[in-house]
Order: sequence, then structure tokens, then C-alpha cells
Amino acid sequence: MLPGAFFLLAAFLNLYDALYKHSHEIRNVLTSHEQGASHAADGYARATGKVGVCLSTSGPGATNLVTGIATAYMDSVPVVAITCNVNLSLLGKDSFQEIDIAGITMPVTKHNFIVKDVNQLAETIRRAFHIARTGRPGPVLVDIPKDVTAQEAEYTFEPPKPVRRKTAMLDPKEVDVTVDLINHALRPFVLVGGGVIRADASNELRNFVKKIQAPVADTLMGKGAFCGRDDLYTGMIGMHGTKSSNFGIQEADLVIAAGTRFSDRVLGNPKTFAQHADIIHIDVDPAEIDKNIVCAHQLIGDAKVILQTLCDRLDPLEHDSWLRHIREMKSRYPLTYTKDVLTGPGIVETVYEMTNGAATICAEVGQNQMWAAQFYKYSEPRQFLTSGGLGTMGYGLGAAMGAKLGCPDKTVVNIAGDGCFRMNLNELATASRYDIPVIEIVMNNHVLGMVHQWQDLFYEKRYSNTELFDKVDFVKTSEGLGVPAKRVKTPEEFKEAFEWALRLGGPAVIDCIIDPEEKVWPMVAPGASISETFSQEDV
Repeated sequence: MLPGAFFLLAAFLNLYDALYKHSHEIRNVLTSHEQGASHAADGYARATGKVGVCLSTSGPGATNLVTGIATAYMDSVPVVAITCNVNLSLLGKDSFQEIDIAGITMPVTKHNFIVKDVNQLAETIRRAFHIARTGRPGPVLVDIPKDVTAQEAEYTFEPPKPVRRKTAMLDPKEVDVTVDLINHALRPFVLVGGGVIRADASNELRNFVKKIQAPVADTLMGKGAFCGRDDLYTGMIGMHGTKSSNFGIQEADLVIAAGTRFSDRVLGNPKTFAQHADIIHIDVDPAEIDKNIVCAHQLIGDAKVILQTLCDRLDPLEHDSWLRHIREMKSRYPLTYTKDVLTGPGIVETVYEMTNGAATICAEVGQNQMWAAQFYKYSEPRQFLTSGGLGTMGYGLGAAMGAKLGCPDKTVVNIAGDGCFRMNLNELATASRYDIPVIEIVMNNHVLGMVHQWQDLFYEKRYSNTELFDKVDFVKTSEGLGVPAKRVKTPEEFKEAFEWALRLGGPAVIDCIIDPEEKVWPMVAPGASISETFSQEDV
């Protein structure tokens, strides 16, 4: 029942004692910090498509889960967080380590429960798992008073309820309109978000795209839903999207957006987004329709079902001149970087080449995240794990451990900046304790890179509180936590160090010294239209 369980316990002693007795059935991983546990459960869920589980004690232990729960909520990740609270008789009395964790997490969970009767516990856990997986996935919290965990009840096994795809709100008339719009479009463009991955709809998406012969861009969360090596793929869209994606979608006469919530980082200025196009929005959550941008038509339901339905209704289409124009743009605006020094893009591209494009890549937040999104060509869903909606620094290492435990046959690499690495580097102790073979790559530019970039471009180089030129030694710190580490300064040294890490068979850290002035290109200024995308040469 607990396929990916990550723990930090104290008031949960009764449950922990039961886990000891059942250790041959359930493997628990004791993390260094509750936030690490929540991110590990999240990474497990994203990498496997199953429900991740984290457990924590009451009070500060429970509140330390909140950032991870909110991260999962923003990115629609199925996680069940189980917390222990004080005894029933002490609830509401400001008792030692008492906190209303259900109230605190209400805005960032799909649902939460307080279990006050042990006879309701098994059914509540079943409901929590079902809710986390169905419709638009998300986190569910179950809070259990300590004395309830001490009680006993009769348990009857029940198989998990099947997850049925939601199609009740799919309007056949809207399907007819959509088919007609696609058939008459001269410049269609497909925009893919993380909802396609959550719906396991990547095959249906690829068949649909091949049938209508349209270019495809993805959001940060949609990486891998469509193969990044495909000729129809134009790259990521938005603030750090490619010019061919941003310019292309602005020239389209029809945008088919599947499983995306049209975040501000995707839209830029919503008043100018795809001005010449009808927008068709496909999403399982009706609350997302017309929330951030008004669409011409919508198809509400499971993306897998909808894309298959459209595929069945459509005859093969050709858009040769449009695709030729897109290919010319891709050739005119490639992603480039300096190759004779160690750079963030060069590190990611080397990792891509040395893992044959088959690794699971986790990323923190900031420049490292954007380079990981831009320069690793993701060919499969669940291959790229990162905090998109919440932008949680410190997410990646915990998520990498969860992903590796969920997919032990995969090479798992976490790409971090030095600012992010500081947030939760204590989880290296967890990786070393359990010998979890994740590779931690630190892009160490001694600044908070993305904020530093904004200060350079928009704040006249006033680098307020973003420079980290201190005396912290990441190699010694990593080794002190039980993880072998190397420091590199050149592309050749990085390649040798990454080969070493791949051979090691355990956790490893590579501290990569890169230029603090290096920037993520292209870029859209905050609030500007994505048609105003600029690169270094434009500056």
C-alpha cells in the first residue's frame, strides 16, 4: 500500500513500530528533513506515475511538509501525506507540537482528512489514494491523532478502485467544432503541457500530431510528452522558450493546447498571445478554462480520450508550406553556447550525450532548470522532473532519490545551482546512508543565477543579495556527508568526472565552476509579449 514511502517520525511511534514488524513488506526511507521526504514522494510519483507517500510527525514535522505538498499541488502530482497529531483529548488546546495541519494545507491539497476513529482509518487511506490519482491528480493529506494509531481494528483487504477517465463534460458539439477548425486551419500549432503526461496520453498526442502535421511546442511541465528529437518539435515556449516556438505560435491561425494552464511564464502578455489564432483548450479541469486566457473552444475531459477521439475523426492533413517556414525558423534561431569553456548548456548537452538521452533528469529552479529544459532532448514522458508552478529551490535532490527508488534501472541526475544545492544538501546524508546512486551536478557560479540575471538586465547591475562568494566548499561538505565529490573547471574535466560518477554505482557530487555572468537565452522580459523574445546578440 505504500509503494514509495518517505518518513520522518516521532509522534508516529506506533506506526513506526508496525513498520518495523513489516519491514520485509514495506521499505521506508528515513530522510534528513521532512521537506526532503515530501520532495522524494513527489519525485517517485512523477517518475513512476504511481502515488508517492510521505509521513511525518506532528507540529513542526507536519509544517515542514507544506512546501513539498504545495509543490505537488501546483504541478498536479499524486502524493499522499500522512501526519500524526497529538491525542484526541489534546486537540484544540495548543498542546505541545500541536498544529492544525489540515487547516494549513487546505489551500494546497485536493482533499484532506482528520481520522478520529480507528475503524475509519483503512477506508480513509483508500479514499486518499483514489482522490490523489483521479481526474486532475494532486496531493491528499491524512492527519491521525496519536492515540488513534495506538488502537486496533479489524482490517479487510479491498482491491484499489479502478481509476476511470473523466469524460462526462466532453461536449460532442465542441468536438465537431474542433474537427472543423483543424480541417480548415492553414497554420495549426500544438502546445503541450504536463496534463498530457499525467493522463498517459503521449502516444495519442504523437499520433494526433502526425495526422494533422503541425509543429509542437511544450511547456516546462510538458517536457517529454512529445519527442524532443522529432522534426515537428520546436522547443519550449514562454519566457525562456525558443524563438521558433514563440514566433511560430504568434503566426499560427489555430492553437491546440492540451493539458496546460497557460501560466504567466508561458503567455507573457496575455493580451498579445496568439492574437491571430483560435485557441482550443483541452483540459480535465473545467476551472482552468478561460482562467488565464479566453479560448475560442474547449474540450473538457481526459486528454488521452480526447486526443484519440480527434484522431479517429480526422483524415490525414498536410501543411507543407507552414512546416517549411517553421523549419526555416528553427534553422535561423538555434540554441547556441560557447563550447571552449565550461558552461551550463555545455554540461547539460554532455550529460545528454553520455546518457544516450535516456536518463531521468531532475532540476532545481533557476538558470540550471532552464538549461536542463533547453539542452537535454527528452524523448519520453516522466523523464524530466522539476518544480514548475511553485518554483521550489531545493526540490531536486529529494526528487532524484524518489525517482531512483521508483525506477532503479534508470540513471538519475539532479542538476542544481549552488543556491538551490544549499537548500537541502543535507539529503546527501540520506543518499549515502541508503547508497542511492543519484548524480548531483552543481552549476556553481557563486550567484543566485536567475535573479542575478534579472538584476543585470533590468536593475542596472545592482546585485543586491545575490552574490555567494563565501567560503563554503561543496566537495568537502559532500564528503563530510558521506558522498564522494569532484570539482571541475573545464569541459574535459567535467566529462571525466561524469564518467567517474556513472561508474561509481553510488551517490556522487560534481561541483562545476562556471562564469557568474553566464545567462539563459533566449528571454522575454516580464510582462512583454512572447513575440519580443530576445537573445544575447539582440542585446
